[in-house]
Amino acid sequence: MVRNLPHDTFLVIRYVKRRLTVLIDIDGKHEWRDCIDVPGVRLPRGYYFGTSSVTGDLSDNHDIISLKLYQLTVERTPEEEKRDREVFLPVVDNLKLPGMEAPLEPMSGLALFLIVFFSLVAIVFAIVIGIIVYNKWQEQSRKHFY
Repeated sequence: MVRNLPHDTFLVIRYVKRRLTVLIDIDGKHEWRDCIDVPGVRLPRGYYFGTSSVTGDLSDNHDIISLKLYQLTVERTPEEEKRDREVFLPVVDNLKLPGMEAPLEPMSGLALFLIVFFSLVAIVFAIVIGIIVYNKWQEQSRKHFY
């Protein structure tokens, strides 16, 4: 939706008071439209902001012409200050991140017994079938001199 346009496209990323907002101007009208508004985003301090114009397998050209970065001073209560200092990993409230699934419950004793029992039955069945096939093959491979 932003490829091969005759005008520049603009993007505003704003993070204020644990709210991440992304606004876009892709029509060239200098009017901002909402793209994303996510409350409850907690980012740790001390990270850097980076950009890339790499698009993977696309062969067209994307240029990042300029960046304007601002650090806004926002009044915080001591409680908010303490809570924001304790963030070590980026987290979004009420959102599961990939790789952060809850551990699976261990199997019950009955389920474990049934799995082991039927596995042993299947192995014994396979061994019996293998012995029968081997004996038939032995009988057929004997040389008969009549």
